[in-house]
Amino acid sequence: MEKSSVTTSSPQVGLRRTLTLWDLILYGVIVIQPVAPMSVFGVLSDRGRGHVVTTVLLAMVGMLFTAISYGRMARVYPSAGSAFTYVGQEINPALGYVTGWSMVMDYMLNPMICVIWISQQAHVFAPGIPYFVWAVLFALVFTMLNIQGVKTSARVNSALAAGMGAVIAIFFVVAARYIFGHAHTAADFTRPFYDPALWNTRAVLGGTSIAVLTYIGFDGISTLSEEAENPRRNILLATVLTCLVIGILSALQVYAGQMIWPASEPFPNIDTAFTFVAKRAWAPMFAIVGVTLLVANFGSGMGAQLGAARLLYGMGRSKALPASFFGVVDPKRHVPRNNVVFVGLVALAGALLVSVGIFSYGLGAEMLNFGALIAFMGVNMAAFIRYFVREKKRTFGNCVPPLAGFLICLLLWLNLSTPAKIVGAIWMGVGILFGAIKTKGFRGNLINFELPPEES
Repeated sequence: MEKSSVTTSSPQVGLRRTLTLWDLILYGVIVIQPVAPMSVFGVLSDRGRGHVVTTVLLAMVGMLFTAISYGRMARVYPSAGSAFTYVGQEINPALGYVTGWSMVMDYMLNPMICVIWISQQAHVFAPGIPYFVWAVLFALVFTMLNIQGVKTSARVNSALAAGMGAVIAIFFVVAARYIFGHAHTAADFTRPFYDPALWNTRAVLGGTSIAVLTYIGFDGISTLSEEAENPRRNILLATVLTCLVIGILSALQVYAGQMIWPASEPFPNIDTAFTFVAKRAWAPMFAIVGVTLLVANFGSGMGAQLGAARLLYGMGRSKALPASFFGVVDPKRHVPRNNVVFVGLVALAGALLVSVGIFSYGLGAEMLNFGALIAFMGVNMAAFIRYFVREKKRTFGNCVPPLAGFLICLLLWLNLSTPAKIVGAIWMGVGILFGAIKTKGFRGNLINFELPPEES
């Protein structure tokens, strides 16, 4: 009786459908960051042998097909909005677990590569302070702030997006002045797309597999299904349009960058290459772009660390990991404190490995994409099964996009570097072995990957 009275006296409060199509697109652009290609510019140039524009555009094609699959699956699971849910429900629970385990790698690596990048950028600004000191400092700051439960509001995100947009606009102006202020042949303007002296198909595909990092985060739009106006239409449109906007904006940025700094010239620092490109266009841009990227990666790193901590909490709460450590929430801050510290230590360990030459920002980016591309392949296949295999009326439109997305993601995954595939395979092997033992051959669901709602 007591339980019944509590239930009736506490009516369920639903989410309000207030987000328009434009709101969803703006959210997607903020999550991905309009300056995303700047951080990885040097790595893309090195791996793709100078064809940064081509790698960004090729990655956009694959992501557009995948975005269609995400949008369609969000119609079926409007409150779940996760790759592992789509795969687990539509294909097989065990494959859903494998997809989820690959995403755990993404969540763990994201804060790590952010710590690496901002530590290197800070070292460029203040070379007198060793890189490892910056790495320890930023990993500590991330961890302490996340333990305190610091949250970034939508207004702050919008302000950051506006600030980054202003920096991009200024860069385009100074880049145009520099490019047209120097003599160029007709071939110079097409070389960023195709340079016959440097072209190598395998290298370009390898670069494209890294360029996927530029688009990581677009799938987050699907989590807003319950708050969007006309979600069956707008989630799909917003996801596709966000990829298109980011792809075109990214291509323009790296095209200008390649026109300013030809691929034949080495960078002083591959990981922070774009700041040197901006400096060549106009000296003050070195600091402007550097600070902008530092702030952007700082925000991403903090958010990624807390996201990873919450995912580990979900695993601990479901007893997939030791609940006494991973399934605990700080009673005062309502934050999974143990997990925040754990992720911070992992990020710091990876960052310190950079200082001894064992690890690099580029390898971390490829390992992150190793997991992301597995998840993207899973979503495309789930969409194919849901909308083509199980439908009575099979149409061309329900067949080609998910299959094309799957095959493109598979091709990019196969063209990741050998070290990234080896480390990724070890991670996946450990996860699969652990899951098989825990469930006695995957006879039961191992993990409930749905994260608990945030405390208001």
